[in-house]
Amino acid sequence: MALSAPGIGSSLDVNSIVQQLMAVEQRPLQALAQKEASYQAKLSAYGSIKSGVSAFKSAMEALTSTDKFISSRVTVSNKDALGVTANGQAVPGRYNIDIQALAQSQKLSSGNYAATTDTVGTGKLTIQFGSYSEADGSFTANADKAAKTIEIEPGNATLAGVRDAINAADAGVTATIINDGVGYRLVLAAKDTGLANAMRISVSDDGGSGLAALAYDASGDGPSNLTETVQARNAELTIDGIAISKASNTISDAIDGVTLNLLDQAEKTISVSITRDNSGTKTAVDNFVKAYNDLYGMLSNMSAYNAETKQAGVLQGDSTIRSMQTSLRTMMSTALDSAGGGLSRMSDIGVTIQVDGKLKVDSAKLQKAIDDPSKDIATLFASIAKPSDSLVSFVSAGADAKAGTHALEITQLATQGRAEGSQAAATAITAGVNDKLMLEIDGVKATITLNAGTYTATSLAAELQSKINGAAELRDNDVSVEVTESGGVLTITSERYGSASKVQITGGNARTGLFGSVTSTDGVDVAGTIGGQAATGSGRKLTGLGISLDITGGALGPRGTISFAQGFAERFVNLAERFLADDGVLDARQDGLNRSIKDIADRRDAFNLRLETIEKRYRAQFTALDVMIASMQQTSSYLQQQLASLPKIGGE
Repeated sequence: MALSAPGIGSSLDVNSIVQQLMAVEQRPLQALAQKEASYQAKLSAYGSIKSGVSAFKSAMEALTSTDKFISSRVTVSNKDALGVTANGQAVPGRYNIDIQALAQSQKLSSGNYAATTDTVGTGKLTIQFGSYSEADGSFTANADKAAKTIEIEPGNATLAGVRDAINAADAGVTATIINDGVGYRLVLAAKDTGLANAMRISVSDDGGSGLAALAYDASGDGPSNLTETVQARNAELTIDGIAISKASNTISDAIDGVTLNLLDQAEKTISVSITRDNSGTKTAVDNFVKAYNDLYGMLSNMSAYNAETKQAGVLQGDSTIRSMQTSLRTMMSTALDSAGGGLSRMSDIGVTIQVDGKLKVDSAKLQKAIDDPSKDIATLFASIAKPSDSLVSFVSAGADAKAGTHALEITQLATQGRAEGSQAAATAITAGVNDKLMLEIDGVKATITLNAGTYTATSLAAELQSKINGAAELRDNDVSVEVTESGGVLTITSERYGSASKVQITGGNARTGLFGSVTSTDGVDVAGTIGGQAATGSGRKLTGLGISLDITGGALGPRGTISFAQGFAERFVNLAERFLADDGVLDARQDGLNRSIKDIADRRDAFNLRLETIEKRYRAQFTALDVMIASMQQTSSYLQQQLASLPKIGGE
């Protein structure tokens, strides 16, 4: 087969001709590329808008709590000895405080070991917290502190290994090793201060391995092989002459809305002054206006035409942007259906919409509203529900929550599951005889072992509660109980409310002695109506009309009203969530752009296949023309040669 190259025979530039023709054929691709670039730019713009809406939502969420609007200013005469913070609920006033002693945590020390690698022993350490009686030294477990059992295995049986095992267990104790110049001591420090957080450490020693050296029970009911180096102590202070003793140096329940941080004993009385601070309200309003203007400005910049630069925004004329701006303006202009605090519109505090759609604050009008005691600016922003019944509290409200005043009726109160004994409990506990109890709390099974000893009914209830709440199976499932006694009869009550709350005592050698025959009662959910409509109960929480309430007790029947107002910040949070939803306007627009981009890619691929066919056809046609011209040129040359060889007319 002969080889050929376009244009060789006729000098016809076939490649150049085909390239120029194909350049014309490819012009539709340029249009597709421009359209794709436009779609990509819009897609990127919508990504920026989603980020802007998310930032707007976060800013609005920060304003849904009244804490942002109500704050207090604190003045302390001795900041080296006392730190004070106050929230918006603190009552303005002046207090005189004397600090006699700071709370401290107990510390225990072991005997000396020659090296940190010395073997201590194997077995189990059970750490409990409680208080030792000054009268008789007896130990009463801290019912609010769960006991914690730590396994000491051969792999961590050294002094350093025991330290690490205790620290890893998060048992409320910090373990360190100190070299006193003679040897190494294990030091155990309770993390929490206070008399009720002294330690009792019981040991289950594997065959006398030596772990018993870490046992500590100052009551005398068990061995006490550790040395107390620092006593547990409460903080002692007086507020306006009233003596107060607290387990912690941070005290938040002495003065309503005020937290005291005791730093040092003070020789002189410390003066504390609390006044109302309204600066937080102005800051909150300014933050609201800025967040709104940032989002509205972004939407405007992306959709507007700049006459000065003669540049159109990427999303000029986009209907989705116009719809979002309309939603923002409409929500901003709509008065609250029901609002407390004497305010219903943002214009009431000087916040108005300008010609460009952005907000502006009239500072003088805002300050006047702030200074007016009859006005509560927080109600313009936060979602607030005000129950008329003191045993009803507001939990949350959904986007569909209905504003207004709604009647509340309770037909059933939530209860807790419980198990109650039939006789006074035996208070003498003997190891291996009557020290084990098998339970099932809220569907979770556990087995506990009580410390041997002689108890009072009260201290036995505390011991039982501490051990149950310390059981790993229950703790890992956030299950806990309260153990009480009445006339010596013990009752175990689940901390959970509702139909999932159940307590069963299933076995153990202590069951009969502690409880006799057991009566178990399962919990029930709260039931009732909100606004005349049936509400859904879950534990103590009752939900209806989009409003969730916590019913803590009270009588059955009518329970007053719930006045609910959904503030502007909450409204805008809900609007932003609708914008950002998977089926919202932004995702829908992005999905449409992505489909358009994919369609362009498909059309480009199809067009490129068509161009290949066209180019082949052009090359075939011009190659054939090239061959034809070359043939004609050869024929022309032949004829010229033949004509030149003919004899001239006229003879010789």
